[in-house]
Amino acid sequence: MYREHWIRLIAGTLILGSLALGTWVHPYWYFFTAFVGANLFQSALTKWCLMDDILRKANVKSEAEMLA
Repeated sequence: MYREHWIRLIAGTLILGSLALGTWVHPYWYFFTAFVGANLFQSALTKWCLMDDILRKANVKSEAEMLA
């Protein structure tokens, strides 16, 4: 799986997990959902993503790197 797919998978898992925790554990978990959403919004505007840097350091290849 490419790095771009991992980023989407991790973000989706964090959002769904925090929604479940907010529903069944405590509503404060919805703040974590908002935090993940804000990071997605920020990465769309700035073209910088912390998870991309983390996965790059973990040697997960992007689609462009695999095709080159």
